[in-house]
Amino acid sequence: MNDNELRQALAVMESYKQRVEALSEQVQVLRVSLEEVTMTSNAIKAFKDAKEGDEIMVPVGASSFITVQVTSNKNVVVGIGTNISAEKSAEEAVEYMDANGAEISEALKKSVEALNEAQMALTNVSNAVQQEYANRRQGMQ
Repeated sequence: MNDNELRQALAVMESYKQRVEALSEQVQVLRVSLEEVTMTSNAIKAFKDAKEGDEIMVPVGASSFITVQVTSNKNVVVGIGTNISAEKSAEEAVEYMDANGAEISEALKKSVEALNEAQMALTNVSNAVQQEYANRRQGMQ
């Protein structure tokens, strides 16, 4: 590897490092989103299956729950976009959350695959650079 190739390899290595960092953040955000959607779906299912007068625990965020008494109104206000919500029946809300969860799961799967590929590529380039430095040190002795 000549000096120019080594510089190029270092630039590629830095690019892979940045990609790994970005993908790691994306994976973390998707995991949190999936966890939130799953928790919401479970809460809506409990609400849907409860009878009028039953008490259920409803998540309000930050691992906190409140006890509420179920009324005859089985509608749920669901966030469907940035600052946009829609009122849906409990059944429709569960379907929406499950579909949303499936989309997030698929995006998470693809992001994890891309992260693994980027980490593998980073490892390969890093090993090649380290080997080149070792070869150069040996040549200087």
